[in-house]
Amino acid sequence: MKDLLQQYAAFNIWASQQIIQVILALPEEKQNQEVPSSFNSLARTLLHMWDAESIWWQRMKLQERILRPSDQYTGQIADAASGLLAQSVLWEDWVSKASALQLEHVFQYQTFDKAQFKQPTWQMLLHVFNHGTYHRGQLVNMLRQLGVSRIPATDFALWSRGKK
Repeated sequence: MKDLLQQYAAFNIWASQQIIQVILALPEEKQNQEVPSSFNSLARTLLHMWDAESIWWQRMKLQERILRPSDQYTGQIADAASGLLAQSVLWEDWVSKASALQLEHVFQYQTFDKAQFKQPTWQMLLHVFNHGTYHRGQLVNMLRQLGVSRIPATDFALWSRGKK
């Protein structure tokens, strides 16, 4: 289990870096242009991805008051991208040091609508990494809608072949 989670954590960083490079090369107006999607711009989608990784980190750390990075965010898209990647590195580092007991540990958390849940840490980690994959797929579609044609592949299989 730990090896798989370590691979997903590393893949999550690599795949995000691939997409972020393309986004940051665009003019600011394209980065913020409204596009039909869950979060309707590249910038808002990256910010949501950062929020999600940060929220789960805080839940895992049993913080009582969960803060979304977007609540204090006033920067440029590069700042959101840096924040997301820094949070992803925290996940990778944590997973690399986690014991089997820590990965199996069931923790309790509360959602923003006050619902209470218990979940093993390893399941939450799979959710975090899968969530990133989902939204990177949205970013790819948004980039295409914005006329970008050179978009790198970010498949797990591609990453797996490249790490050998």
